[in-house]
Parts: sequence; structure tokens; C-alpha cells
Amino acid sequence: MPTHRETVLAALHARLQPLAALVLRDEVLPERILAAGLIILRDGQPGEPEVILSPLRYHYQHRAELEVVVQAGIGRASVFDSLIASIGTALEADRTLGGLCDWVEPEAPASVDLPVEGAAALKAAVITVVLHYTTTGPLA
Repeated sequence: MPTHRETVLAALHARLQPLAALVLRDEVLPERILAAGLIILRDGQPGEPEVILSPLRYHYQHRAELEVVVQAGIGRASVFDSLIASIGTALEADRTLGGLCDWVEPEAPASVDLPVEGAAALKAAVITVVLHYTTTGPLA
């Protein structure tokens, strides 16, 4: 049986699947990027929990990361902006991931242009997604 942490991360991954971009989880950056872009979900860190003793509960603010990459030539900035906006829309549609989280909160991306030898430059950003959830134990 998967842990609550894994269930939450799987739900976040599933929430992003309907987007036009390819959505991967903990994969290496592929050699080719689809025109619609690429999102790689990194599990991130759960951090130190706030512990409630009665009943015993662990409240986490898990910081997962979305690596967002676009390599379109003309209109790259527009494709990138649309992809970022679609991520926001997907997360805002269900801020609890079907009741698995207390709240899902994406942070603003900081984008960067990455040159690629012999190809169009990549436009990339990391979006931290803070997942607020509660478990019955640190390994639950």
C-alpha cells in the first residue's frame, strides 16, 4: 500500500496529465522536447512536519518541483507562457487533489533561457508546488 506522500505525488502527476505538454515524473531531460513543452515532476522534500500530539498527526508542507521546458523556435515565449498558465489552471481546479491535501499552492516561476548547441534554445523554469497534507506518521 503506498504512503500518503506517494499518493499525493501520484495525484499531482495525474492532475497534470491532461495538459498538452508531455508530463513525466522523476525522469531525465529527454533529447527532444515536444512543441507543446515538457513538465517533469520532481518529488522534492516533505520538510520538517508540525507535530500534533493528541491525536498524533504530522502536518507537512511538502515542496515538490515542476521543471517546465519549452524548445519551440518562433513563439517560444508565448508557448511557455501558455504552458505556465495551463499548469495554474489545472492546480486551481482542485486545490485539494481530490481531498488528499489540505491545500496545493504553486509558487511563481523564475524562467531562464538555456542555449543548446545546434538547436533552438530552451526556455525553462522550476515551479515549486507546496503540498499541505497530514499523515499519522513520518513514514505513513
